[in-house]
Order: sequence, then C-alpha cells, then structure tokens
Amino acid sequence: MKKCLAILLLFVAFASCAYAETIVLRTGARVKGEIVFQNEEVVIIRDESGARSQYPRTEVVEITNEEPVQETVNEENKETVMPSKKVSILLELAGGVAVQPKEKTGGTFSVDFLVGSHHIRSRHIFAGAGIGYHGLFLGAEKYNFLPVQAALRMPFTEQKHAPVFGLALGYGIALSKNYLGGLYTGLDFGYRCQLNPNTALALTAYAQLQQARVTVTEYVLPSGETEPIPFSNTTGRNLVSAGIKLSLYF
Repeated sequence: MKKCLAILLLFVAFASCAYAETIVLRTGARVKGEIVFQNEEVVIIRDESGARSQYPRTEVVEITNEEPVQETVNEENKETVMPSKKVSILLELAGGVAVQPKEKTGGTFSVDFLVGSHHIRSRHIFAGAGIGYHGLFLGAEKYNFLPVQAALRMPFTEQKHAPVFGLALGYGIALSKNYLGGLYTGLDFGYRCQLNPNTALALTAYAQLQQARVTVTEYVLPSGETEPIPFSNTTGRNLVSAGIKLSLYF
C-alpha cells in the first residue's frame, strides 16, 4: 500500500512538472500545459486533458514556467500583462514614375504619416487616417499635394511573412496657386514582415491616382479680327504614379 502511494505521489509530481509551462497571449489570456513544438512561426501546447492548441508566434507575448496569479491576490501585487498598443503609427516612403496620360512622363516622391489601429479582430490589420506629401515632376511642370486620406492595410495571413493588401482614399490639397487639388486614391500590394506584436515592416508595389484642375490660357481669332483674343479655361488632369513603397508600422 505504501509503495502504491509513493508511486502515485511520484506520478502527480511528474504531471505537475510536465504541465508547468504557461503561454501568455497578446490578448492577455493564459494557456497552461506542455509545449510540444515551437518555432518562429507557431507554438503548439498540450493541456492536461491531452488536447493540443496551436497559436501563431506573433500572438504569443511570453512563455513562462510560473503559475498564473490567482484572482484573490491583492490588486497592487497582482501580476499583469501589458496590453498591445491600441494606437499605432504607419510611416510610408515611396518613389517611382509619374505620368500624365498621353502627354508627359516624369518622376514622383511621397511620404505619408498615418495614425490608427494595428490590431482589429485579433489580427494585424491597420486602419487609420493621416496626411502626407506627394510631389510629381512632369517635365518643366511640378505638382505638389498634401493628401488627407483614410487608409487600410490588411495581411492575408497572420504568419511572420505574409502578403499584404492596401487601399487609400482621400483628397489631395494643392500646394500651389497654379492648380487645384482633387480626389486621391492609392492601391498597394506586396509583402510584410511582422517583427513583433506591435512592429512590422512592409515592401509593396503601389499605384496612385491624383486628380488636379489647371487653368490654362487659350487664344482664338474671331472672324473679322486681326488680333487673337485670350481667354481662360479650367481643365481637369489625371496624374498617375506607380513605384515601390517602404512602410513601417510601430
């Protein structure tokens, strides 16, 4: 009887050691069990019932052998898990080719600063709004805009390396009196690397459309006149740009 009791106590002690690990998720939840596999992409843990659960590595904040703090512990001494940032910043730098269809070709450079959320529905989806500077150089003509925009950046998976899709929509404010601004829209597609739960780096190809209105002076020669008469005419222009964009989420 004593021998059986000793074996039983030994078994209980072994089981306690086997399931002493606890993973802390980005949501603040704790999962206790035995880690059976882990790498830079995923963590697989087996609980005391033998059921296995799989979590993306980017969702795991900490792996510890300590027991979770009980709810009865004094609130001042209670261990807490720092939540993920609720507000994130997206900084984007881009450069490429600018085109005024059927007329001129040149270059472009842009920088955008956006503020929003980087965690929506437990995924690394960025949704926010902000401003930027876009410069388009088409021959002797230069167009400078301050786009006020709303933007969405969504990865296709929650893996560390994942394809990402982006969309932006807003209004480009002209920074010169020689032309007026108009609708601005942008489309991105590329790859993103999740460096940690709050930081990511992306490299994408992009295409943008900026509308502008330009006042031009035209001359006509009425019948019976010897001198042409000037008059002003406002015309719309679609300025298209495409290139490579580097994005930093933090």
